Amino acid sequence: MVTTIQLQPATKSRLDDMKLHPRETYDETLNRLLDMAYDPEPLSEETLQRIEESIADMRAGRGRPFEDYLRERGL
Repeated sequence: MVTTIQLQPATKSRLDDMKLHPRETYDETLNRLLDMAYDPEPLSEETLQRIEESIADMRAGRGRPFEDYLRERGL
């Protein structure tokens, strides 16, 4: 089934700019963008806990500046 949707000209232009090649269809472009934006697999409880701990560490000043990390690795 084919559907027509209404887009503002600026939105269509942005969508055109997102195409990987001129012959990519809008359907292909939109599906690619949707796949990048949405992950149907939720984060595990363990991952959520680790994120919370990391945030608490940063707020408590227990982190290191990213520049120090790069310097240690010679980057």
